[in-house]
Amino acid sequence: MLQTIRDRAQGWIAWAIVILISIPFALWGIQSYLGVGGEPIVAQVSGIEIPARDLDRRVQQARIELRERLGPAYDAAAFDDARLRAEVLDEMIREALLLHVSRGMGLRVSDQEIRMQILAEPAFQREGRFDLETYEQMLQYQGLTPAQFEAQLQQQMTGTQLARAVAGSELVTHSELSDYQRLATQKREIAFVRFPVADYETDAPIDEAAITAHYESHSARFQNPEQIKLDYLVLDSTTLAPRAEIGDEELRQAYESDSARFGQPERRTVRHLLLTVPQDADAAAAESVLAEIEEIRERILAGEPFGDLAQALSKDPGSATEGGSLGTIEQGIMEPTFDQVAFGLSQGALSEPVRTRFGYHLISVDEIIPKQVRPFADVREQLLEELVKQRADSLYYDLAERLANIAYESPDSLEPAADALGLAVQQSDWVGREGGEDLLAEPKIMAAAFSDDVLLEGNNSDLIEPNPEQLQAVVVRIADHREASAKPLQEVREEVIAELKAQRARAEAAEAAESLAKRLRDGADWPAVLEGVEPEAPGLVERRASDVPAAILASAFKLPAPADGMASVGTAILDNGDAAVLRVTRVEDGEVRSRDAERIAPDAMMLSQLMGRQIYRDMLSDMESRAQIERKEIPTQDEP
Repeated sequence: MLQTIRDRAQGWIAWAIVILISIPFALWGIQSYLGVGGEPIVAQVSGIEIPARDLDRRVQQARIELRERLGPAYDAAAFDDARLRAEVLDEMIREALLLHVSRGMGLRVSDQEIRMQILAEPAFQREGRFDLETYEQMLQYQGLTPAQFEAQLQQQMTGTQLARAVAGSELVTHSELSDYQRLATQKREIAFVRFPVADYETDAPIDEAAITAHYESHSARFQNPEQIKLDYLVLDSTTLAPRAEIGDEELRQAYESDSARFGQPERRTVRHLLLTVPQDADAAAAESVLAEIEEIRERILAGEPFGDLAQALSKDPGSATEGGSLGTIEQGIMEPTFDQVAFGLSQGALSEPVRTRFGYHLISVDEIIPKQVRPFADVREQLLEELVKQRADSLYYDLAERLANIAYESPDSLEPAADALGLAVQQSDWVGREGGEDLLAEPKIMAAAFSDDVLLEGNNSDLIEPNPEQLQAVVVRIADHREASAKPLQEVREEVIAELKAQRARAEAAEAAESLAKRLRDGADWPAVLEGVEPEAPGLVERRASDVPAAILASAFKLPAPADGMASVGTAILDNGDAAVLRVTRVEDGEVRSRDAERIAPDAMMLSQLMGRQIYRDMLSDMESRAQIERKEIPTQDEP
């Protein structure tokens, strides 16, 4: 067969075919050597490339962080995907820019510094100490290897060296500090009147062209989000108890080997009488106290009640009023010398004088309560519960290892692992990146489900332990996937109309406020233009007054100080959409404390930090204006 082909592959036509076939292979080979046609790049910063894959990973991390930070308040619809991706890309460009400049200045981060940073990270710790398994697992959830993470961390730390140096280098002059103190605690006398947006809401129809334009310009908000259905296996130690069979013989052995735990040690009811000896007392002083307590001992032996003498003569205020009683004690509670004597006396006996760091004691034992051991029948259920838990936990670790291995060896199905371990494959409803309920609300599980390996490659996930404090493991795989899609205008028409009506009402309220403000600036009388409406007048307020809307305060403290008896007039839009017109009639500067070093130190530090941050922002802006930054089209995670 091959010889026939060879014999017939002669002539110029055959050679032309060979050449045509060879060209793409040759170009493909050269391309692989040159690195052309590699993974997509979303931006290039002075020669540093930002791959789309890294952007996707950082966006996913940002979603997880937002979810963990906001908790139940997290709403995926509130975070526009395109906007989030753009913000994350901006941050990555700034990091790349800082890295480029820092490297050019010769700034470096040592391997030791990176190691210390990783060891100190709480997310990589278990019981307060760095845990390698936790470290690798956390990186795995983010789609990173340790080498990739450490390289990324080195870049970030190198870039932040310059940021810290710049932000921490600003010095504050006396003049700047005085201005800061005067302005920071400044007060302004204000009054304002609201224009409630509700007063401008109408049922007037919205133009069809405006509806279409609003829908098209805000299409990202009117989308069915990307969703998946999951198949998953759950291994939970609490459900393994029925598999842990514990017989009576094993329970008996556990009871016998640990009987001390179920016993009550010998206890004694003790009294004492104390005469103190100062720590710095010489031998003569100590002998004097010893002679005194021996005399008291003779009186007790002669028949005087121990309790009466302790109440009258003991220097221990805590027990003297109780006739010297220390209650019922166990061995090991008191000081060693006292303890040894107290548990060496017979019931009713009186000790010789005993020296401790407090002084000399006389000790009397009123009652001896013998050692007791609780019978097996009383502790059987407790022992059974403990042994079942131990057996279930041990079984969990064995099964978790098998689950991880089988899920990896059979990446295209959960059935082999389910059959081998006696687990049931569970199915979820449609869920988005924000997660669902119960287990599917766990960020680690959703991060794994939307990882490239699971979502795009169709593999089983690695073993996921959502809560390190709980013995529970999960493996997920994609059962179904539907891309994000735009909702048709007809479906969201009423929502679009409601938004446009709200915008119209807010615009009309703002216009009314601006009209009134113009009249006031032109000299109109404040009471007259209000037409009977009573303004809100909080009076002299600070910048952070809690009883005044934040938008009112922000506008009031930006207005110029009133001059020549004329009020300064401004407008503000409140968080709820209401508009407001405000007047500033008086300004009272804060106290300048520049001569008191102790009182100005916090102010100077605060101002230094604020100025340092501003200089850092200015530096970034300057660097960005001079850098070669090439932004490419930002692909979403669902685009090829």
